Amino acid sequence: MKKYVVDTSAVIEKVVSNLHKEKKIEGTIIIPNAVVAELENQANKGLEIGFIGLEEIQDIRKLDFKIEFLGERPNEFQIRQAKSGEIDALIREIAHNEKAILVTADKVQSESGKAFGLEVIYLAPKELKEKIEIEKFFDEHTMSVHLKEKCYPYGKKGLPGQWKLEKIGNEILTPDEIQKYVKEIIERSRIDKESFIEISRRGSTIVQYKNYRIVIVKPPVSDGWEITVVKPIKKLNLEDYKIQPKLLEKLKEARGIIIAGETGSGKSTLAQSLAEDYSQKGKIVKTVESPRDLQLEDNITQYSKNFTNSEEIHDILFLSRPDYIVFDEMRDTPDFQLYIDIRLAGSNVLGVLHSATPIDAVQRFINRLDTGMIPSVVDTILYIDKGKISKVLTLKILVKVPTGMTEADLARPIVEVKDFETDILEYEIYSYGEETVVIPVAKEKKKGGKDRLAEKSIREEILKYTDQVNVELISDNRAIIYIPIDSISRIIGTKGKTIEKIENKLGIGIEVKELKREKKSITFNIDEDGKFLRIFTDRNKDAEIYIDNEFLLTAISSKKGEIRISKESNFGRDILDALNKNKKIEIKA
Repeated sequence: MKKYVVDTSAVIEKVVSNLHKEKKIEGTIIIPNAVVAELENQANKGLEIGFIGLEEIQDIRKLDFKIEFLGERPNEFQIRQAKSGEIDALIREIAHNEKAILVTADKVQSESGKAFGLEVIYLAPKELKEKIEIEKFFDEHTMSVHLKEKCYPYGKKGLPGQWKLEKIGNEILTPDEIQKYVKEIIERSRIDKESFIEISRRGSTIVQYKNYRIVIVKPPVSDGWEITVVKPIKKLNLEDYKIQPKLLEKLKEARGIIIAGETGSGKSTLAQSLAEDYSQKGKIVKTVESPRDLQLEDNITQYSKNFTNSEEIHDILFLSRPDYIVFDEMRDTPDFQLYIDIRLAGSNVLGVLHSATPIDAVQRFINRLDTGMIPSVVDTILYIDKGKISKVLTLKILVKVPTGMTEADLARPIVEVKDFETDILEYEIYSYGEETVVIPVAKEKKKGGKDRLAEKSIREEILKYTDQVNVELISDNRAIIYIPIDSISRIIGTKGKTIEKIENKLGIGIEVKELKREKKSITFNIDEDGKFLRIFTDRNKDAEIYIDNEFLLTAISSKKGEIRISKESNFGRDILDALNKNKKIEIKA
């Protein structure tokens, strides 16, 4: 009767069970104590793979085999060096002494066994085609699925920034059901060539299964078994973002880009689009990820931080000399330090990080880098909201007196943070005493003749499609139009063709919003009182002031029906000028 010695890989991959089903083996199954010890060690560390192996041994005992456990248990050194082949050597020794056939699913073990003259059955993991259970929770609109024991299954449906949480099952999940899903995920991720276990810890496991990012958490880290599965529902090209030519040119020149935004806002989707755009333009692009979940072309190499250290990735990137490096995503100080080192060495780097506001992305560098070096590392911030680029900030350093101070001897190095579209200074970063401060800079922007002309052109074009429109010019490249809700579909057109035609004609990006209820003219009186203009009108009104039918400002009247405006402000000067020149002043509420 033949004897078979199984190694750890054969147990985990269920080789014996599969060969038994196919009636390809019969006789005595020898399970080395070294295999049991290795599986116990993995299970004691909380690794799912250890439990899977121990369960397989239990299943083998139920089959019509004679089972023997042979060999010494490995010592602590041999267990620690298992990946170096110490335990595999013990298993081969048993196969040699027992004149048994070595059964393995490990290619290296197979070749080593043959080198020692052993008869080997090598069964490579087979790729399975059918879907796993958790995939059944997804439809074309599902962004992520959230499963937890003793709870109903839930899913986020919609688009980044425009989703809602829905119950996607009518039965409460039991701990056994969750663990069944976990077991299947772990087993299949070892078989599927496009899948892998990214991180495996005592209380958590992160798996990249095809294009699904799966996070498994269990006690004691969490209060119960939990699975979160995230799937990208839409892959965008850079053209889909309708980026203005000025910004596209900036993205070509920028060397230190940060893509920031809140969770689920679409940061990684934009990073993915930029990486593929750089690649398609003949650039060598590499990514550093944790986990590797960007869906990229094959010619873009993706490195994982979880299988190596920052020093090794540092060496790889410097020696391979890519044109662009995408860092998705930066969480802790070692991540930021790697980004900083690569940038200061002259590489073009695009980093992704979480932040609630655009300026928060800059704040995260302040304690990790000298203030004066920040613009050398980061020169452009792209803030993503609801899947769109909502704000672009640029950074540069110069020596000047901080805004709000007047004495020349207070001049110091200051990092200016400006809005890219308007070129308006929004923040100043500088040292104040022993602290580094980020100071908001607010400035009134007076509307010039060029802006009025642009608004007039937009208004005239839009009035061809609707009878009512308000135009708000955000910058030289962007405007918002407010039109009645029943005219919105006409302006946008089928698949956005009409609004695209208007944008191309006017040479400006246009955002369409609903025009709220039309306000009516109300009576008012204007008095001059020292440094102020006092406007008396209806009480507690959200009032809009117009001069010659052009919108000037919005103000709220007090309980006494009074609006006070400083004569020294731009608005005050405009109203005084209108009074002196007998221009039409109108207030609507």
